[in-house]
Amino acid sequence: MPALVLLGAQWGDEGKGKATDLLGGSVDYVVRYQGGNNAGHTVVVGDQKYALHLLPSGILSPGCTPVIGNGVVVDPSVLFSELSGLNERGVDTSKLLISGNAHIITPYNVTVDKVTERFLGKRKIGTTGRGIGPTYADKINRVGIRVQDLYDESILTQKVEAALDVKNQMLTKFYNRRAIAVDQVVEELLGYADKLAPYVADTVLVLNQALDDDKVVLFEGGQGTLLDIDHGTYPFVTSSNPTAGGACTGAGVGPTRISRVIGILKAYTTRVGAGPFPTELFDEDGEALRRIGGERGVTTGRDRRCGWFDAVIARYATRVNGLTDFFLTKLDVLTGWEQIPVCVAYEIDGKRVEELPYSQSDFHHAKPVYEMLPGWSEDISKAKTFSDLPKNAQAYVKALEEMSGAPISAIGVGPGRDETIEINSFL
Repeated sequence: MPALVLLGAQWGDEGKGKATDLLGGSVDYVVRYQGGNNAGHTVVVGDQKYALHLLPSGILSPGCTPVIGNGVVVDPSVLFSELSGLNERGVDTSKLLISGNAHIITPYNVTVDKVTERFLGKRKIGTTGRGIGPTYADKINRVGIRVQDLYDESILTQKVEAALDVKNQMLTKFYNRRAIAVDQVVEELLGYADKLAPYVADTVLVLNQALDDDKVVLFEGGQGTLLDIDHGTYPFVTSSNPTAGGACTGAGVGPTRISRVIGILKAYTTRVGAGPFPTELFDEDGEALRRIGGERGVTTGRDRRCGWFDAVIARYATRVNGLTDFFLTKLDVLTGWEQIPVCVAYEIDGKRVEELPYSQSDFHHAKPVYEMLPGWSEDISKAKTFSDLPKNAQAYVKALEEMSGAPISAIGVGPGRDETIEINSFL
């Protein structure tokens, strides 16, 4: 049975939660393999809307086991707040599994994130201030705190001391902040140990055994391709690998296990935070996309920057991830425009460029080259098949598919779980 990777093909916020939830009833495990509570997903089930930040979207699907993999960074306070909120709404969260190798976002990681971002001023990256980057930095520097460390007080204390040796010097002497007490951090972290214990597991073993037993496993990325630490618009990126390769390292499965890679594309383009964005709109069209699409970050609460669809980025995502399919979301938002511009290439220093520039400087100066496609005015939210869509909407989808380099196998025509046109099955 297949192992599928589902990820964002733009700058995140493409609607991965809806896509994951749509598949959730057909899969046995849904795995978050990177990121932390900086990756918000909105899932609408009936008249209920759920905002998930750290938990896998599959937690809303009965019979599905949600997994937080070793590549995720976990803020325990956020985790238990989210679990409590779901339990209060009648959602069973007891099947959740958390890798003992996942790293913990400590209070000092959050402090460092906020003070360093503030210090950067105009050069700030646009982080969420939730300690994600500093936690990954600690992981790479080998001074990180893992979930399993909470069960050995001596090791935990030694690791916190090692991390704070340097951080307290920086906080007090460079940022003029108060030093953080080791004992206070250790006490807070130990307070989560018993509550976490029922969920902690060797998730690498669990997932590989599940695949051996012909179970269907869905690997869910946070953020998007253009926010990947290696393949995104560096330095305006996240601190991990939401691209398809991250599923292997972040969950502990080999690449030969992956049978399908699904990219989520919004019918236009958005991003949150700083960084280059060639098709960004600063006019009434941009404001209309923001308003109609409800473009406000689930986790950050920040308005998303909005622009027209960028086929150059879509082709890049296809190449970097080895995409086999696209799930096109929010097509309904474009209803009402007489003509819809689509970016088919860039102009850089007077030259037409059809692939994503390798140079960061070139990408910063890229100007979109648009092709105008006819729009539609009909309500498409009730469409159940591709043929139900207006002819111009069908033509728009086909054009995006041809430009992007992979088949569009599903189309979102509204926020609801059932407001999806399935062209080809993902399973």
